[in-house]
Amino acid sequence: MKNNTANLYIISAPSGAGKTTLCRAVLDRLKDITYSVSCTTRSPRRGEHDGVDYNFIPIEDFKKGIETGRWVEWAEVYGNYYGTSAEFLDNCLASGNDILLDIDVQGAMQITERYPDSITIFILPPSLDILRSRLESRGTDSEQSIVKRLVAVEKEMEKKGLYRHVIINDKLSNAISELIEIIESYSHRC
Repeated sequence: MKNNTANLYIISAPSGAGKTTLCRAVLDRLKDITYSVSCTTRSPRRGEHDGVDYNFIPIEDFKKGIETGRWVEWAEVYGNYYGTSAEFLDNCLASGNDILLDIDVQGAMQITERYPDSITIFILPPSLDILRSRLESRGTDSEQSIVKRLVAVEKEMEKKGLYRHVIINDKLSNAISELIEIIESYSHRC
């Protein structure tokens, strides 16, 4: 039995730790949760689709959204802008729909200021070596970009203590089960 209050689940992780894969698994298994598709000014990566992975928008539109308060959070990351629609979150929560957000640490902290009851979950890679290997195997980032991301990883991992839950993604099936258990534990509270 689901409670009457909608929950906002915020999933964060260093780049390459598996948060997108984990979020997709949650969405495949839990049909009553809405995924918040972030907006970005970066170009789509191979296999990404507009409106599914991100809403890809021109930089001018994004900057106009900053001026008009369109974003509940936004950031410039690796030279590109990313943001979450305040209107989308407000409308979903007001309608009683649980929301799943896949977002970086900086964005998560901004969102929890506005939504302090958010359920925050941090995904850790098993090790930095494995994380480096995952980033390299994507084939989407230059060596310089990977090095830059790995430097940022250590700073991001220092923030894991700000999250209610931490999951180590050392075995994907275990991480998926743990994430679903966490979400279901909040969804079934009365």
